[in-house]
Amino acid sequence: MPLTQTLSQFSDAVSTRIEQSEARVIKAIFPSITNHHNTLFGGEALAWMDETAFIAATRFCRKPLVTVSSDRIDFNKAIPAGTLAEIIAKVIHVGNTSLKVEVNIFVEDMYQDLREHAIRGVFTFVAVDEERKPTKVWTGA
Repeated sequence: MPLTQTLSQFSDAVSTRIEQSEARVIKAIFPSITNHHNTLFGGEALAWMDETAFIAATRFCRKPLVTVSSDRIDFNKAIPAGTLAEIIAKVIHVGNTSLKVEVNIFVEDMYQDLREHAIRGVFTFVAVDEERKPTKVWTGA
């Protein structure tokens, strides 16, 4: 069962912040980043997902963050060379010192109106202070 929460489960301030912090990145899949099957190398996809999740998390709390875990990553569809990948990251849980970001990658044909869900994962970040100790992720400004 996905961890995605509805915005109604958050306060108005947090819901607004979540909506404003969503991050979207689009990448072209060139042969230089593919594997021997001519599809996107999984490690490249993971790096993109972590980076996009970090952007969304940072936009949400505007604090220094560190990635502490990635939950199950589901590679549902290969992403072939010559396509586009859209990475979408959205905060789905806000804790005391941590937050979770769901990341989805969609593969899109460059020359047709064809878009499919390819990869999903959840990344957890912890806010840290100047001494790299956990600090409150949200103060409700």
